[in-house]
Amino acid sequence: MTNSTARRGLAESEDAVLDAALTCSYQLGFSKVTIDDICKESGVSRASVYRLFPGGREVLFEALRVRELHQFFGDVLAEIEGATTVEDIVTRSVVSASILLNADEHLAMMLSSEPGEALGQLTSAGLPRIIRMATGALSPHLEPLIGHNSAHRLIDLVVRLTVSHFLSPDDSVDLTNTASASQFLYPLISSVTQNEHRFDSVAPHT
Repeated sequence: MTNSTARRGLAESEDAVLDAALTCSYQLGFSKVTIDDICKESGVSRASVYRLFPGGREVLFEALRVRELHQFFGDVLAEIEGATTVEDIVTRSVVSASILLNADEHLAMMLSSEPGEALGQLTSAGLPRIIRMATGALSPHLEPLIGHNSAHRLIDLVVRLTVSHFLSPDDSVDLTNTASASQFLYPLISSVTQNEHRFDSVAPHT
């Protein structure tokens, strides 16, 4: 077996375990899922699971959260392809993220059945991770337009706003709608980037 074949086999086993963890969370609820449940669902032995995730359950679910975020921001990046202004990049990102959050059945189930865990992953425990991964995804698109500091500041604020609005919606603002989101986000974008000479978006018409 070549090294590349071995690595591919490990990656496939890891994906199978993470897929099983997600399935078990749907079926049993996050807090009730055990390593044995995941082994049974995935067909991967307990010893192999611990080799893949040496810290056990906690490390495994952390890997699952990271994988889900990679997929999430991959979908967001697909929606900003071709965007050339700060306003367009940010608005498309927020609209895409808001649509994905509202369509996430697993997240809705978690918020209903295990709100403590779900809220933790969107706020205190998980928000720094979300901001870090959003920054990794979006900063290459924003930094050339507004510089490193403004890009990172804007991403931080936009992530917090998007999550907050998802958890406590304001009926006067629809962040899944491009026109509504653009109108709402323009003052924030402008305030962060007002000193950047290359920010040339115009305010949306009311």
